Amino acid sequence: MRSTVHEQDAVTGWDVARPSRPGRMSGVSMAGFRDRGTGPVDLRAVPHPAVTLVVEFGEGWLVVDDATGRQQRGSVVAGLTLGELRTRGENIECVEVHLSPVVARTVLGVGPVELDRAVIALDDLWGRDASLLREQLRDAPSWESRFALTDALLARRCETGPCVAPEVARAWDRIVVSRGRVRIDDLALQVGWSRKRLWSRFRSQIGCSPKRAAKLVRFNHAAHHLATGTSAARVAAEGGYADQSHLHREVRAFTGVTPAILAGDPGLAVDGTAWAGQGPFVQDRRP
Repeated sequence: MRSTVHEQDAVTGWDVARPSRPGRMSGVSMAGFRDRGTGPVDLRAVPHPAVTLVVEFGEGWLVVDDATGRQQRGSVVAGLTLGELRTRGENIECVEVHLSPVVARTVLGVGPVELDRAVIALDDLWGRDASLLREQLRDAPSWESRFALTDALLARRCETGPCVAPEVARAWDRIVVSRGRVRIDDLALQVGWSRKRLWSRFRSQIGCSPKRAAKLVRFNHAAHHLATGTSAARVAAEGGYADQSHLHREVRAFTGVTPAILAGDPGLAVDGTAWAGQGPFVQDRRP
């Protein structure tokens, strides 16, 4: 990670930094965020097929609210299948990491299933590692240095963390490559397991069922195509939905809003800026 790409998102008022090169681990992407101090931030987090880790290090404040009304302040980890998640704060500076669920268990030390529909304080999972990383990020002279520090810690944690079964990793990869357009029976056949065994192992190690994962990956692609101005009818036709009504129902299920409203969502806009060209990742090598 020798150079960094900096962009500004005019709609949401963020300065965004992202590495121009991938880090040492497959299944991990990261970006840096700094709000420009134009006022309090209040953004919807659009669901995506990754476990999210946010390490804040600025002088401002950051609060994450989930659908149940629970709040976490500061550095957090958010599970794979969260829906109504909002980020609030002011003068925020943070590094956000997207972890493929295949590597999340290894990096975090707990399985994604334990994070299902939950937002957890990073300190509760990492203890001293979390506070030390915040101190290092605060003292670092550049985003380049911050990404390198974060990458080094993730890689170190991967040296001793538990790995998912190879069959589960292959199933996840197939879901991502197919953009969620894969039959679960075919998936089980490809990895050499029964449907029941795949469902059970996948759920326990990834954090959701294979069917739910496929819906989430399909939705992720649809959401970003909607944000580019593509019509809902075309997104539905090209995304594997039965019809436009099917797309409408799934967007509602994941976000609580219609496709038209989602297309203009500021959270989706900054998401597209930050993660352009990044993820969701296929596990082309083991951590």
